[in-house]
Amino acid sequence: MSAMANQRPNVPLTLAINDSDQVRDLVSGRVAVDGVDLTCLLYPVEEIFFRFTKFREWEVSEMSLGKFTALRSRGDTSIIGLPVFPSRSFRHSGIFVRADGPVDDPAALAGARIGIPEWTVTATVYQRGLLEHEYGIPLHEVSWVQAGINSPGRVETLPVGLPLGVEIDQRPDATLNDLLLAGEIDAMLVPHPPRSFEDRSGEIVQLFSEPRRVEREYFQRTGVFPIMHLIVLRADAFAAHPWIAMNFLKAFGEAKDRSLSRLRDATAPHFPLPWGPERAKEDEQIFGADLWPYGIEANRTTLETFLGFALEQGLLERELAVDDLFPDEVREAFRI
Repeated sequence: MSAMANQRPNVPLTLAINDSDQVRDLVSGRVAVDGVDLTCLLYPVEEIFFRFTKFREWEVSEMSLGKFTALRSRGDTSIIGLPVFPSRSFRHSGIFVRADGPVDDPAALAGARIGIPEWTVTATVYQRGLLEHEYGIPLHEVSWVQAGINSPGRVETLPVGLPLGVEIDQRPDATLNDLLLAGEIDAMLVPHPPRSFEDRSGEIVQLFSEPRRVEREYFQRTGVFPIMHLIVLRADAFAAHPWIAMNFLKAFGEAKDRSLSRLRDATAPHFPLPWGPERAKEDEQIFGADLWPYGIEANRTTLETFLGFALEQGLLERELAVDDLFPDEVREAFRI
């Protein structure tokens, strides 16, 4: 019998992920996951998180770092984390106030009413950590309001523990956009801008008038490049085929490296961004050659910072170390 006849068929798996350039070659099939026949579903992240958190509809998924760590701290072993981070973003720029509010004066938000879409949203974990640790605002002195950003009816998708003294006024009938315009809240912490900022009416503005400068200084001082999402495997798929963890890590890494090569290509720019390749070179002076690192060690500082914030804010029921998040199969790589 030939070697080909003995070869096992690939494992059929489905991945749900948001459409972004760093995963484009994996989704298109230009980069393969060894041993896997991969079906890719492209959905908005809100739909991915809701359907996977509630129903586990596919084997491989993009997932909120906040929700994943909250589940892991509660002893949930139904999903396995991979140190692949398709979404990361600095979050000073996601704090919004009215135009007549405390622009460039974050300390003025002490004792304010501040809106959030959910306590467990990863972006707000970082933002609350910034308020407390960078600007000296105790979280228990803030009056917290939970509502959808632009649409009413949003609720917490996970049961949430809160630190001592923290209370949340849930407003499913309202939106943070309208509450801020009406003066019922003084600021909002959100993962994407409210409607009245995006329409350029000038009524709602960013807390920091030069957010990129503030965020760059924060990174240079702390080494924290906030991670929003990671890739997770359903535990039943991992248990049946533990080798898929490293194979997915390698494939995601290759797809991301190809994306960075496109970003740097000045001959025929791949992104509709003036001076894109030149901006990439400028950012390399700050972040290093790998602008978007995967893996554990390159992200340990950021992950440790997030886990500290999440424990303080009640997302975690017990303290977690970075190495508690990922299986042994992706903690080390072979060397030649």
